[in-house]
Amino acid sequence: MRITLLCCLLTLSLATPASALTVAAASSLRLAMAPLTEAFEQKYPETPVTMIFGASGKLATQIVNGAPYDVFLSADTAYPQQLVGLDSASSKPEIYALGRLVLWHADPQREALTPEALGRDAIQRIAIAQPRHAPYGQRAREALQSLGLWQDLQPKLVYGENIGQTAAMVESGAADAGLIAWSLTYSPELAGRPFTLLPRDLHGPLAMAMVITNHGAENPASQRFRDFMQSARAGAILRQYGFETPDRD
Repeated sequence: MRITLLCCLLTLSLATPASALTVAAASSLRLAMAPLTEAFEQKYPETPVTMIFGASGKLATQIVNGAPYDVFLSADTAYPQQLVGLDSASSKPEIYALGRLVLWHADPQREALTPEALGRDAIQRIAIAQPRHAPYGQRAREALQSLGLWQDLQPKLVYGENIGQTAAMVESGAADAGLIAWSLTYSPELAGRPFTLLPRDLHGPLAMAMVITNHGAENPASQRFRDFMQSARAGAILRQYGFETPDRD
């Protein structure tokens, strides 16, 4: 009996890769993470990667509450810094990408909208991510405030739980327009719809930072993934999907 139990435990341990990695990532990364993960696994075939997507604030809360994520890729710097302050991260925040906001609408036959056009009667619903926990939602609010449109557009605003859900609201027609991540315009469902890239000076920076969590501190794959996300290969992929990358010179 003891020999049988030992064999079962040994089989289970062999079936679960010791270097497997779980990464929690902001929803704006959903399209880019498939080629990023593929490139990482090509370099480290012994390390399968599981991706969990969501709003950065909600993922940060899950990590504080003990979610077994090894690496956290946020859409901002504030949530990773928050994890450091709460002793829930084992590394300092490091910027891996820079996001951009775009104004998108549901009709592929129309020309790209300007922010001022959001006040037109034809635009009844405008989707943004929930500012309480989504960095892109926070920046969308700041942009509309900078343009003097925030108060006037309040009756039209509808909120997605994360930036991916916000883009889906535009794609489905549930919203007539939306302020979404540039990276999500690469989705096949949204391809062909004109968009307007918002000037950076309308809102705070969308500097995207990552940390290794306490859960990932003992997993060597966590450090490898963090290093990979700062590599030239990862930077090239990120730029292909609507992100900018920091100058590392």
